[in-house]
Amino acid sequence: MFTRGLAAILLLVLSNTFMTFAWYGHLRYSGQLGIERFGLAGIIVTSWLLALFEYLFMIPANRIGFVGTGGPFTLFQLKIIQEAINLVVFTIIAVAVFKSQHLAWNHAVGFLLLLAAVYFFFRS
Repeated sequence: MFTRGLAAILLLVLSNTFMTFAWYGHLRYSGQLGIERFGLAGIIVTSWLLALFEYLFMIPANRIGFVGTGGPFTLFQLKIIQEAINLVVFTIIAVAVFKSQHLAWNHAVGFLLLLAAVYFFFRS
């Protein structure tokens, strides 16, 4: 059985996956989807449709995870979790889907600093 915290985190992963494709997917797939013929308006509408799914997961994640609605996380903790997940999801998609992207030492340092931020947000 999932805890509320784990459920919130899994929903945030799904949410951020949709949002990453809403924001950046058109840079990789718009020519294959046939939306280029509709210009920027077609790309925006397609991105909005993907972003709808982001909200379908994000809102329940925040409701389930927030301490004020019975969850384990404060508002600041929810936000830092969401940002950490966002960067991890973005990195995986950038490397796996946009195969021209590579990780470098500065990315590793940035992730370590992000982990430090998560640590400090969860300290009492």
